[in-house]
Amino acid sequence: MSEGQTKGVTPAVKDSGWQLFRRAFAGDSEINYTEGSIGRVTFLLAVPMILEMAMESVFAVVDMFFVAGIGTEAVATVGLTEAVITLLYAVAIGLGMGTTALIARRIGEQNPAAAAEAATQAIWLGLFISLVVGVLGLYFAGDILQLMGADAMVLATGENYTRLMFGGSFTIVFLFLINAIFRGAGDATIAMRALILANCINIVLDPCFIYGLGPFPELGVTGAAVATNIGRGVGVIYGLYYLCGGGGRIRLHLANMVMRLSIMLRLIRISIGGIAQFLVATASWVFLMQIVADFGSAAVAGYTIAVRIVMFSMLPAWGLSNAAATLVGQNLGAKLPDRAETAVWYIARYNAVYMGLMAVVLLVFTRPIVQFFTIEPEVVEYAVQCLHIFAFGYIVWGFGMAIMQAFNGAGDTMTPTYINIFCFWMVQVPLAYVLALTLQMGPAGVFWAVFVSEVLAGIVSLAVFSRGKWKLRTV
Repeated sequence: MSEGQTKGVTPAVKDSGWQLFRRAFAGDSEINYTEGSIGRVTFLLAVPMILEMAMESVFAVVDMFFVAGIGTEAVATVGLTEAVITLLYAVAIGLGMGTTALIARRIGEQNPAAAAEAATQAIWLGLFISLVVGVLGLYFAGDILQLMGADAMVLATGENYTRLMFGGSFTIVFLFLINAIFRGAGDATIAMRALILANCINIVLDPCFIYGLGPFPELGVTGAAVATNIGRGVGVIYGLYYLCGGGGRIRLHLANMVMRLSIMLRLIRISIGGIAQFLVATASWVFLMQIVADFGSAAVAGYTIAVRIVMFSMLPAWGLSNAAATLVGQNLGAKLPDRAETAVWYIARYNAVYMGLMAVVLLVFTRPIVQFFTIEPEVVEYAVQCLHIFAFGYIVWGFGMAIMQAFNGAGDTMTPTYINIFCFWMVQVPLAYVLALTLQMGPAGVFWAVFVSEVLAGIVSLAVFSRGKWKLRTV
């Protein structure tokens, strides 16, 4: 059976490439992602999701850029605070995965009222998490910095920054959650706009509050926290406006604001796997960084730069993978498991093609790309070596990313967690130790361990996905 003949599929509206892009950027709440051309609906979802992820990464880059002009202590404050807030990101991302899965399933079932109920429970959970983290951060900001190894100078200049970042943690949690609701519903354009708005405000306010431009007070590194919280806060308000009747697929009313324990527990159960995925991957990265640190600061800098380049190069693939999660959830809800599977293979192939092209770019233009970040010869050599090794695994990496998100979209967040535990903790970390230290391969041993584990993760995920048990998952 051809794609156009799949059950529930209607003929696609023919648009030119430019028209499709404009439609993807503008958004269309009338699009039904459970019918029509899979390639077309994937494009309409992926474009705003790619831009949304790009905007999320811009926050940290912008803050670090402006704060770097203040001094080393300010940069250290931001770095140490972000290291701890990563735990909050893990919770927010994990809860977002569960939220997207539930919302997508209910939308696919043509049950927007149930989707609104699920969205409400996610908001209640986000409120509880934000209150706990905010209170702890307000009272223990200095202790958190000391625990991370901050010296007296960093404490003196950065305690207020840390206090404000934790005190305003609700902006982080709610921006992730609200955008997860929109992605699950298929309103990815609204999520993209919320982050574009938040970033624009942050970019404008950062130098104003940090350096005291015009009528603004000069707050130093604390100004970065003020600007970030205002930017994210406006993004949250923008998202809430659309959730409460501004034109999205889901509309919340006072009647939806009742706590429903059964839905909340279901959301927590799904989200635990998402949180674990992020923590497992992050913790393994910390251990790898400790191994690399044994070979000096140049090795650490080279590895850090290479990882940043890899993450930026993967943004389009992550956007496509997020589209897979939405399409799987909605099509399973519409009782179209075969279409859901077809969509995943479709996206996985696109991911593989894109990642293959990026691998060629990294192999051919590695040195100029690295030298955009640093010209220190030893750092450049480590970064180039790392990128060359990673590039050979890009195609399988692309397949694996799409399939992992497909599991998450189906509500099966534990399968990717088990795969991560096996590949990262039972293979990657021990192999990195043996290759780098026991066999004395140096940092290259760590780079090859990452290559092996990521390729293995892609192969294992393909094998598990092909068994099809994810199609039977109920949420």
